[in-house]
Amino acid sequence: MDALLDLLNSRPLIDGEERDALDRQWARERGGDGSAAELQLLRQARDLLRDVVRGDSSPVALRPLLDGVRQVPEVSADGLNWEVETPPHARLAVGAVLDWAALEKDLPGRLRACANDECQLFLLDRSRANRARWCSMAACGNREKARRHYQRNH
Repeated sequence: MDALLDLLNSRPLIDGEERDALDRQWARERGGDGSAAELQLLRQARDLLRDVVRGDSSPVALRPLLDGVRQVPEVSADGLNWEVETPPHARLAVGAVLDWAALEKDLPGRLRACANDECQLFLLDRSRANRARWCSMAACGNREKARRHYQRNH
């Protein structure tokens, strides 16, 4: 699930300018090969997943990312496991889509965009009350609280 959040948050705003953190090193640190094909597919997956999580697109938009992907049963002494078969350059992107699907099934509504309109990051709400709004209380949460305080007092 952390890899999904890393992917969604790989296009942050820094000093008001959007930066793309997806590069060969990013992919290699997560077990990819960093090839041009892999990075292109990761960018496509990131953009589609962002739109789906924000509610701007239907999950059906993710279908092209899963073309040619199969799950194959593996039986061992430990039980039944499902192995994902995908082209090597698509493994990280497919993994992100599968992580998103698992989150939607197990923790629906917990993955969401930061409530700060000036932020492009996402958060996974792990709180019991399911009321987290900010990607970071230290950054976005405090800024918003300070903004509201200023508006009330001026």
